[in-house]
Amino acid sequence: MKQVLFTLFLIAVLPVFAQKITIFDAETGKPIEAVAVFNKEKSKSSISSESGIVDISQFTNDEIIIFSHVGYAEYQAKKKTLQLNGYHVYLSKQSEQLDEVVLSVFKNQEKRNRIAEQIAVITEKDIEKISPQTSADLLANVPGIRVQKSQFGGGSPVLRGMESNRVLLVVDGVRMNNAIYRKGHLQNSITVAPNLLDRTEIVFGPSSVIYGSDALGGVIHYYTKTPKLSDHNEVKSSLFSRYSTVNNETTNMVSAELRFKKWASFTSVAHSNFEDLTMGKNRSHGFDDWGKVPFYSDNLNGHYSENPTANPNPNLQRNTGYNQTDILQKFYVPLSKRTDLKINLQYSTSSDIPRFDRLTELKKGSLKFAEWYYGPQNRLLISPQLEINPKKKWLDKGTITLAYQNIEESRIQRKFGSLDRSYREENVNIFSVNGDFTVPIAEKRDLGYGFEVAYNNVNSNSYGKTLNIVNGEIAGFNGDFAVQSRFADGGSTYLSSALYIDYRQDINSKSTLNTGVRLTNTNLTAKWIDEQFFKLPNNDISLNNTALTATVGYVYKPTKTWQLNAVLSSGFRSPNIDDVGKVREKNGQVTVPNIDLKPEHAYNAEIGLQKYFNNRKFRLGANVYYTLLNNYIYREAFLLNGNSKIMYDGEEGDIVANVNKGKAYITGVTVNYQGKLHRNWKTSGSVTYTKGESYDVKEPMSSIPPLFGNFELNYTNHKFEGGANLVFNAKKDIKNYNISEGIDNHVQTPIVNPNAQEDIDKYYGTPAWMTVGLYSRYTITPAIRIQGNITNLFDEHYKEFASGISAPGRNFSIALHVNL
Repeated sequence: MKQVLFTLFLIAVLPVFAQKITIFDAETGKPIEAVAVFNKEKSKSSISSESGIVDISQFTNDEIIIFSHVGYAEYQAKKKTLQLNGYHVYLSKQSEQLDEVVLSVFKNQEKRNRIAEQIAVITEKDIEKISPQTSADLLANVPGIRVQKSQFGGGSPVLRGMESNRVLLVVDGVRMNNAIYRKGHLQNSITVAPNLLDRTEIVFGPSSVIYGSDALGGVIHYYTKTPKLSDHNEVKSSLFSRYSTVNNETTNMVSAELRFKKWASFTSVAHSNFEDLTMGKNRSHGFDDWGKVPFYSDNLNGHYSENPTANPNPNLQRNTGYNQTDILQKFYVPLSKRTDLKINLQYSTSSDIPRFDRLTELKKGSLKFAEWYYGPQNRLLISPQLEINPKKKWLDKGTITLAYQNIEESRIQRKFGSLDRSYREENVNIFSVNGDFTVPIAEKRDLGYGFEVAYNNVNSNSYGKTLNIVNGEIAGFNGDFAVQSRFADGGSTYLSSALYIDYRQDINSKSTLNTGVRLTNTNLTAKWIDEQFFKLPNNDISLNNTALTATVGYVYKPTKTWQLNAVLSSGFRSPNIDDVGKVREKNGQVTVPNIDLKPEHAYNAEIGLQKYFNNRKFRLGANVYYTLLNNYIYREAFLLNGNSKIMYDGEEGDIVANVNKGKAYITGVTVNYQGKLHRNWKTSGSVTYTKGESYDVKEPMSSIPPLFGNFELNYTNHKFEGGANLVFNAKKDIKNYNISEGIDNHVQTPIVNPNAQEDIDKYYGTPAWMTVGLYSRYTITPAIRIQGNITNLFDEHYKEFASGISAPGRNFSIALHVNL
């Protein structure tokens, strides 16, 4: 009995005498070593052990204890508060909003005030506030980014006048860009549901040193949610549900997080259903019929209608609805104190997605296509990631990421007056491995290095089916016919391999130098077998390209309230399989392969300025850049075997192809501000101007948006948060459009002179527009929040630049967040 009482006595008094606390990483739940613990006078101090444990018995109960670590935000608390928290302290890697830690620029953590490049960060809290329907809508809220849409199930972000395969998409360290990312507009940005994201980072400008080919306009890096460890076995679950009126959207997401000391798991499933989209009714631009849908094709989802169908509500954009399901599964397993394993499984699938702009395309005054839709867009990612911290002289820490991706996409078309339906199917398998490592070679001097290998295998299949119609219904097929494949029918491969090194040094307390260099080699092969439709000079090709890119960045902080940035960087984009070997038709032009295509290069100079106010709680910034494109890839008229015309799907079209041109430039400026006006009030805003033109043909570059910007005001008080935002675009005159390539979709703008011989005289360009939005959020309990949003409050009709679909009209949405 005495032994039992003595044991109970020890259990009761030991914490009083030992008073040891454990310091954890708030993101992962792992203990943090080498945290400095001290009082305000710095008369008492200690350091956390390898297990994150530190003794605080020397501090008094009312004394404020400060926890400081180079990689984490500083934390302060009274000793008695720590006792109430069970002697656990959690440090966050993200500090103040204006000085957050950025992960993407160097592929490891770095504070914003040591980074020269223009960056933008969207946190989980931002995503919740914006409440976007898709990830494309999320990106449209980022200063300096515009998003083009050809159909609602899409979204092609434009960074510094570049888009599609000139902008690199990355998810959890894995390149999403594959060998068939096309020039023009893409929909791949929506294949990551916004509610599965922990944060999104955007790096503007050429970033080829760290990321390789395609990062000419910038990098968009999605970071999905990751589970945390816990000393106590915990199960966390959450529910998100939203309804929107403008397209009867219903989105539901459920997730479960299992937290244990030795491993953790996060599982989430999100499903969204979007019905047809309603455009705005208030036509301040003065074009009464622009964008309206008087007729539509009632031939999707297995229906058959011989002729176009009258639309009883021309403001309702028929054939825009679709649904999408996204699944995320992550495991986090610490293999040792210095080695962590993360297993990342992602799957995204959709229904058929109608191509709205093609389904409203006219031929001789009537709808051309009875059917034009993308088949289910499927994306699978399997990616184990090993994080190591050996603390060696040549390797302090690093990440090795293996990945397998499978992408499936297809296009199905049939014209009115025909029963012939064509199918074009693509399947891409991507295997990649990349290693990113860092080592501090001295105080405030960091060396990073790494490698990347990515292999793409593309299979392209095509066939035709003739419908059998019985009593006005589709009753199977009558026969088959041959169809030209979109890519080489004998298969294609694309291999990229690279080595890079970057170096950062604080020259003194006021200046930081960033430099880097990368060597990349790409090899492309493609084989055409079927010569029924056209014959190439060489049916079996192999292209090999090597590029050396470099960057130099300089950060100068003359005072605590001023920061000046300067960047010189180069980038490149090696032609992929879509550039070299695609066959497709649009607006009577048929793109054919050009097997002589070469890489395009970019040389960029930019200057950034940041001014801080109110004890660094408010920031005003500006970035000015100039990018020179050399050997840029451009789509123009082309001769194939001496011919300028070709038959495609039963119609003759003009032959065009991607070719290399000379030099062009893109220049622009973004001015932005962000910060607190008062304890409860925050504001942000930006204005972006872009201009681009070719030096050789003296023609505007494609994808250059008009002047655009946004302003936002937020109020927070205890359980309530609310705000308003204003988004605007200036007019883009038709003379500033690139007419030749067709990427700017000038035919989607209002017609002002239908009898004009030249398109530049026939069309108006993009009218100016402005929208106002409101949002509010109320915390009912710590576990339950409700949110309401109103977008396009005045129900304005407009189209985003180069878009084939009108933007949503007035939309009311309500969302419920539950965390258990």
